[in-house]
Amino acid sequence: MPDQPLDVPLLDLSAGSVDLTQAICDIESVSGNEKTLADAIELALASYPHLDVTRDGNTIVARTMQGRSRRVIVAGHIDTVPLNDNLPTRFETIDGRDYLWGRGTVDMKSGVAVQLKLAAELTAPAHDVTWMWYDNEEVASDINGLKLLAERRPDLFVGDFAILGEPTRGDIEGGCNGTLRVDITTTGLRAHSARSWVGDNAIHKAAPILDILAAYEPRSIEVDGLVYREGLNAVGISGGIAGNVIPDECTVQVNYRFAPSRSAAEAEAEVRELFAGFEVTLTDAADGARPGLDAPIAQEFLAAVGGRALPKYGWTDVARFSARGIPAVNFGPGDPLKAHADDERVALDEITGCEAALRSWLSGSSG
Repeated sequence: MPDQPLDVPLLDLSAGSVDLTQAICDIESVSGNEKTLADAIELALASYPHLDVTRDGNTIVARTMQGRSRRVIVAGHIDTVPLNDNLPTRFETIDGRDYLWGRGTVDMKSGVAVQLKLAAELTAPAHDVTWMWYDNEEVASDINGLKLLAERRPDLFVGDFAILGEPTRGDIEGGCNGTLRVDITTTGLRAHSARSWVGDNAIHKAAPILDILAAYEPRSIEVDGLVYREGLNAVGISGGIAGNVIPDECTVQVNYRFAPSRSAAEAEAEVRELFAGFEVTLTDAADGARPGLDAPIAQEFLAAVGGRALPKYGWTDVARFSARGIPAVNFGPGDPLKAHADDERVALDEITGCEAALRSWLSGSSG
């Protein structure tokens, strides 16, 4: 193994996946601060001759080059949302079940730990594997490490199937909803609040926007056998100049989560129609991904893992693979409801269970 730089933590990839999860989580890597963890991952992988390791920024790629007929991409992000007194990690038992508590345990360093351990130990997998660990997933899309890697190294995005280690409780969640955000703005006329009749209150004029949102009934739409639940919600509102001034502008930020049966452009058109007569500005949009479970290799994975096939309601980077014609699913330990929570925690049996299932399929021992 190469000499360890003094400022790079040592990751022991021969450790159990639970211990490895704890070690990775205790290396703080809030988005924008992933370098130390990326350095540790790169150093840990350097001693495994069966892996061809590439680094792009703080994204690490490791590939097997066995000449197999099919290639699988397995990816996970190494950043987390900000801390809130939830590091270092600790073990705890709740209702007889053992957990690892702390930031990143669910989203998604337990999945990354499983992937790193298998990358080191599966020297001759049944399918060639491209392992990807990337930065800046939890922040703006334009700096997402997977997005940047695809732009700079499209040759690495060659595969027959992709698995993203997002938390799914060990089930398989196919595809993902699309997402878009718009700003809906009303305008008025400023005036002194003591003489409000002289002005035109922009915040009051936003009331119909909120009425539309409150009356909206989310749809459940079946796509390739999975039912995706949509949602349209206000996620922010701003307006007002001072406590004695009638506001001349108010903006309601709206987030639409839409089924992968429609494109982002179609979803935008629907939102504009719903809020016809208002000033609507698109601020962000991303297509969803169809389940991808109709591909033969995906069916093999589903049968081997033996979990349920469920829809992924949130947007994930499976959409980046789907857009390149690679069927992709989400599969990893952890309850998605605990992602980003202050009491974020992962059940230890989910970590070991996901490791066993993924190991069995990638090694070919599942049949």
